[in-house]
Amino acid sequence: MPTAVIVGTQWGDEGKGKIVDLYAHHADAVVRYGGGANAGHTLVVNGQRLVFHLMPSGALHSHVHSVLGHGMVIDPAGLLEEIATLRDQGCFDPTHLHIAERAHIVLPYHKVVDRCRDQADDAIGTTQRGIGPAYEDKVGRRGIRMVDLLDAAQLGDKIRRNLSYWSRMTEGDEFSDIDPDALTKSYADYGNQLRAFMKDSSRFIDAAAQQGQRVLFEGAQGSLLDIDYGTYPYVTSSNVITSGASTGASGGCYRQLHAIGIAKAYTTRVGSGPFPTEQEGAVGETLRNEGHEYGATTGRPRRCGWLDTAALRMAVRTNGLQALALTKLDVLSHFESIGIGIGYQHGDQSWDEPPSTGWENLEASYEYHDGWQCPIDHCRSFDDLPTQARRFIDRIEHLVGCPITTISVGPDRKQTLGALNPFKRPQQR
Repeated sequence: MPTAVIVGTQWGDEGKGKIVDLYAHHADAVVRYGGGANAGHTLVVNGQRLVFHLMPSGALHSHVHSVLGHGMVIDPAGLLEEIATLRDQGCFDPTHLHIAERAHIVLPYHKVVDRCRDQADDAIGTTQRGIGPAYEDKVGRRGIRMVDLLDAAQLGDKIRRNLSYWSRMTEGDEFSDIDPDALTKSYADYGNQLRAFMKDSSRFIDAAAQQGQRVLFEGAQGSLLDIDYGTYPYVTSSNVITSGASTGASGGCYRQLHAIGIAKAYTTRVGSGPFPTEQEGAVGETLRNEGHEYGATTGRPRRCGWLDTAALRMAVRTNGLQALALTKLDVLSHFESIGIGIGYQHGDQSWDEPPSTGWENLEASYEYHDGWQCPIDHCRSFDDLPTQARRFIDRIEHLVGCPITTISVGPDRKQTLGALNPFKRPQQR
């Protein structure tokens, strides 16, 4: 099975970075296909914490080719910083980095627009990294792509045109400090530094798959933030689900595709928007503190609640998932009773999956399970887990209709149980 895709099944922050890092041991290439520096993938290797926002999470494996697909919006300055971090780690091979020349870029004026909008009364709570405005330029056919950085004259014309456009749209003087000539010079310099890595990444991916190499596609954010399937309008600006790998990286990536979803054993989200299983008070605080639930990109505290299996069930269906990896099971060790959201209700109506609208009015329906109230971070197999934990996992599988094949019981690579090769269909436990 030469291709596999890893997606988040909730509102992001499911622990994808750790799982992709583990799976990447078996991969020849790891591909990011959407989003930008609004993603924050945290890896803990030998006790050292590293955060990547743009580089694929397999980049710490020296044999892996890292590909930034054309569905991304890339901040060149941030990317160069991450490359420097990899060099410091001694695991950067310049021949293994491939940046899609068709990928659009984030510029400083995109971040200014994002910050201005986030101060409005109807703000949705973005990361203020300029992602939404960059995608707006892309679909508005004003976008600046990586390949445009290699032509300084054309780049300057496009920057001046776009600054004029956004100045009219914002009707303010927010861009008065941005010098288009200085901006052009800086980004042309970024282009020269990144020139050697730019290529037609989709051709590279397709050729690798046809040669039998193992290609792992890495999603950013989570399925409930997908522009089409998420809790609109509280969503990101790209397709997060598995189909985004085709549009954002390679049209041929679905050859023998194995789709794996990442889910926390509870649910979190950052920013505004509906969250039916959110728990305020002691439960939410315990989940936040024990799970260290603060955004890797923004540092903001995450909203926390019980696992929402109705939303997870929809993520399994829309992504065509064959397996799930369950992260942060150890965080639930602190509870005597553990809730699972199994559906929603409002008045005399009920739903077993999220509706297209009206999330704000829904109340979650729960069932409760006995907790295990003992540490599990030392467990190294499913059979090592307490009986209550095994029953909890079995119940989730039954509710969402998808096997859980990988279980994380701590932040380190070693604290992971189950199938760690995404290119082999795992046996049932």
